[in-house]
Amino acid sequence: MGKYLAIVFGVIAMIAGLYLVIFVWWREFYELVFGFIPPILFFGGLIAVIAGISSIKDAIRQKKLEAEATALQEDQKTEEQQTETKQE
Repeated sequence: MGKYLAIVFGVIAMIAGLYLVIFVWWREFYELVFGFIPPILFFGGLIAVIAGISSIKDAIRQKKLEAEATALQEDQKTEEQQTETKQE
């Protein structure tokens, strides 16, 4: 029974809130929404910049790791070749 009461009271609250926003506090709601736009744009842009910088750092780190891995492989190959020539 409690589940159904929650749904009924939730619908009633939604209707009351919608009525108040549309007919009573429209101007205040309008100003509030437009007041949120600049901070949302600022913080959204900040998050995008941070994500971009992080992505660039990851790409650079990945390139360094790949270069180190290829250098290690080359070193191992030269060591193997040297040991083969010494054994012969």
